[in-house]
Amino acid sequence: MSSVTTGPARACFDLKSATLPLLAVVMKTADLAALAQEMETRFGDTPDFFDQDPVVINLLPVADSTDPINFNLLVELLRSYHMQPIAVHGGSAAQRQAALKAGLVDAPDITTAAPLPQAAPPVAAPAPEPAVVVPSGALVIDKPLRSGQQVYARGSDLVVLAMVSNGAEVLADGSIHVYAPLRGRAIAGAKGNEDARIFSTCLEAELVSIAGVYRTSEIPLPAEVLGKPAQVRLLSEKLVMEAL
Repeated sequence: MSSVTTGPARACFDLKSATLPLLAVVMKTADLAALAQEMETRFGDTPDFFDQDPVVINLLPVADSTDPINFNLLVELLRSYHMQPIAVHGGSAAQRQAALKAGLVDAPDITTAAPLPQAAPPVAAPAPEPAVVVPSGALVIDKPLRSGQQVYARGSDLVVLAMVSNGAEVLADGSIHVYAPLRGRAIAGAKGNEDARIFSTCLEAELVSIAGVYRTSEIPLPAEVLGKPAQVRLLSEKLVMEAL
């Protein structure tokens, strides 16, 4: 009888650590009806805003709430907007236990963006208009956007070289640069990037938003930025508008 000599068996898989991009949904209320209403307001007109993004549910702001959270309903709500909840962070022991029963895991550590430094005092002398600088990998639009049109730069900055009209909407996961009048809606840091900014050579926006913090035209823009080159950034969960 002949024998066959074989080499060492090859491993079928490896185990390695991995760093993955995750979207954190920060719960500021345990009222799922209120949450559903606000999500419909924000994302109802953009059903493809998310693309099956993995999500960590941050429970830190509601850890002291005595209202129970129905995590099965919460998971269903988030999935209806093409998000995939996989874990929870923070919260009370009862909340974490309820989340585990709903199939979520506990994510003990979450790194969030640090607050931006305090802005320097404004300089009285006007600065020249900014030059057109296109960030690497940015989506560039060189045609005017009319009312009802929408452009979304998924995973990148957005650069618009023409006017964004009233009723038009520009969205980006990164920053938004409009080298023309910005009169429509501008939503930067759409998936929670607090370092994102909005720049325009003529700021007249109906709405500006960064990482979910927004301001509408119901509150008039400050005179020092209205119709002028300006930037909008997020500082300690507040929108700061500064002339350029």
